[in-house]
Amino acid sequence: MAFFYDTHAHLDYPDYAKDLTEVIARAQAAGITRIISIGTDLESSARAIKLAEHFACVFAAVGWHPSNAHEAPDDIREPLRKLVKHPKVVAIGEIGLDYHRLPEEKSGTAGDDARYKQKQAQIFQQQLKVAVEFGLNCVIHQRDSFDDTFAQLKPFAGKMRGVFHCFGESADRMRRVLEIGSLVSFTGIVTFKNGQNVRDTVAATPSGQFMLETDCPYLAPVPYRGKRCEPAYVKEISETVAQVKGCSLEELSAATCKTAAEFFHKL
Repeated sequence: MAFFYDTHAHLDYPDYAKDLTEVIARAQAAGITRIISIGTDLESSARAIKLAEHFACVFAAVGWHPSNAHEAPDDIREPLRKLVKHPKVVAIGEIGLDYHRLPEEKSGTAGDDARYKQKQAQIFQQQLKVAVEFGLNCVIHQRDSFDDTFAQLKPFAGKMRGVFHCFGESADRMRRVLEIGSLVSFTGIVTFKNGQNVRDTVAATPSGQFMLETDCPYLAPVPYRGKRCEPAYVKEISETVAQVKGCSLEELSAATCKTAAEFFHKL
């Protein structure tokens, strides 16, 4: 059996509170040998670390998600520094910008939107600097904000790398990411009937320049679409990606796992 990594999972979410041990066992039975549990704020990051301590195959990324920016402290660097020192913390993330649901849509004002975006940018920059300080790479979240996210990350090229997770952008945008030394990662969307744009980008992405992930509990691939996603489903994602790339599962395994091990060098 070809083995794979799930480079982006949210195992600390309540969705797994009752059966996480079984979820991990199913992942291992499906050939998923490494799972990175992603933090979305300080408490979530601490939970990800505890999971990494409990399960040998689980590692942690720590960071503050942009959608939670309004709850973030003005300076997140010092508490983040304490978390990243853990030996099983392999990245800062997920961090970035998210303009999908702005305050103005919820009876806010244009001024509220501007302040929200400014706070997102502030904590994004702080976390990028901590990543450079500790020699870690970053898991990048961007939703409806590609140009601004890319612009903020670009000055850090050569100092650290980002992986644009759950990548659903065009091949042209993928190439822009790769040009600054960063990577992209693909989820179960690649299996969706309406996911042809993602399959087109997968086809155009060079081997060794992308990773696989579930973003579970979200985005379960076909045939599980609409159900809770879990790390075992990287198997279904890999099968579709291998078809799109015209390669064997073993070739895809070797390429994506090598890429992940080099990017998350503490795996």
